[in-house]
Amino acid sequence: MDYQSILTGLFYLVICADEKVNDKELALGKQMAKMEGMDEVEFNSKLESVKVKDQKTLLQECINALKKQDIKLQIKCIAWMCVVANGDGFMDKEEWTLIYKIFHSELQLPINEIMETQKELNRLIHGRAFQSIGVRVND
Repeated sequence: MDYQSILTGLFYLVICADEKVNDKELALGKQMAKMEGMDEVEFNSKLESVKVKDQKTLLQECINALKKQDIKLQIKCIAWMCVVANGDGFMDKEEWTLIYKIFHSELQLPINEIMETQKELNRLIHGRAFQSIGVRVND
């Protein structure tokens, strides 16, 4: 799996994590793809190829492929997941659980670097820097 395929797989997993695919998250996915050098046709093609996979299998494939990437790309992927998860205004518990499992349990990545990268991505997307790692729990 190359970087763009990993990113597309992680995007799909995070938007499906809370079982509520949101238009804002989808729009952020298109922006993410464009910023990462994918045109819309390529992104949609990669997205269709991951949709047919079992999500547990896809997650393991993404984790295995991430482990072979440079730490900066690993951090960037997790930061993108955070940006997308917050696209609808908050990060759902299921989204946070998925992101935490990958960055903490599987990759042992430093949260402060993820937060800084997320802040930079938000600056590029929204013209201002902000970060949000955490979860809103719906009772």
